[in-house]
This record gives sequence, structure tokens and C-alpha cells, in this order.
Amino acid sequence: MRSWRIAAGVVVVTAALCGSEAAAAPFVVFPQAGQLVSPDGRFVVRNVDRESPASDFVGTFHALWLTEVATGRSLKLCDYVGLAAVAWSGNDFLIVTQYVGKRTSRAAVFSVAHPEDPVLLDKPMLIRLVPVELRATLRENDHVFVEASRLEQDTLHLRVWGYGQHDVNGFRWLCEYALREGTVSCGEEPRSH
Repeated sequence: MRSWRIAAGVVVVTAALCGSEAAAAPFVVFPQAGQLVSPDGRFVVRNVDRESPASDFVGTFHALWLTEVATGRSLKLCDYVGLAAVAWSGNDFLIVTQYVGKRTSRAAVFSVAHPEDPVLLDKPMLIRLVPVELRATLRENDHVFVEASRLEQDTLHLRVWGYGQHDVNGFRWLCEYALREGTVSCGEEPRSH
């Protein structure tokens, strides 16, 4: 029904992020992209589709794998359904937005040094982190998208937006998540006319 909004959002966010000076490499959208090579060529992120009969519904359809080119060693980063927007931040970090369904997305940061221990930010996590006065916006809207935009130093920049019963015309926030402290600050995104 509103899947066109998600697809349009992915295109807009991807286009905006590709022009970001802070991102070392542009975002690509999986599974269409197939793979994404790190800026220094040491690593490749690949999409792997789940191999099962079409009649078997298992809940995940794709997976992102990180492969070290020199050794061929691979590690599954995450499973995902639908789309995942992925970009390298320098040579050592991956930032990912997983579009989980028609109503939500989540952001993740993977370090190539410790890919098994990502930072994951989604609606439930943000509800716990944001100030009390912002929580109703997240709780009472049934469409909430958390999108990674860039990683600068130890700060993950996010765009959080959505709509629903609480905000019929939608809401848009720009947020910063401090990786070391585990804290978030959010403010309204300026609306363009």
C-alpha cells in the first residue's frame, strides 16, 4: 500500500548520502548491488540469497557476508528481508540500513575488527534512548524508519522519520548516536519548501 514511500525514501536517502562528504564511499542497495568492495580493497561485502524451495517460507531471504579478500575468510554480518543500504566509512566500518518491512527500518554499524558485535539502532532501542518527551512519537506511530547516513569519528548520524496515528503528516528527525557513550540526541529535521 505505502511501499512506494519506502522505495522513494530509499532512493532519496541513497542519493543524499552519496553526496555526503563524510561518507568515504557511496551507499549501494542490496540485493541489487550484489557486492561492495572496501575503499582499500581488503574486504568485500556480498549478498547471499537463501537457498530453499520457493514454497518454504523461512523468514529471511538474504544475508550480507563480509569476506577478507587476501584470505577468503568470510563471516555473516546479518540476515535481512527486503532491502539493505550499505556504505563503507573509511576502510574499517560498514554502515547499514535494513528495510525490515513496509513499516520500519533499522541502522547498524559493523567494525571489520569485530564484525560479530555490531551497534544496532531500531525503534525499540531509540524509545529507550531518547528523552521522555520524544518517546510518544516513536511509540504511537506505526511507521518508523531509522536510517544511517554517515559515521564521523565516534558519532553515527541518523535520519529518523515516520508517520501514523501520532503524526498523521509525519515527523522527521536528525539524530546523532555517540558510539562510545551509547547516547543519542535528536532534533527536528528542517523542512524544505
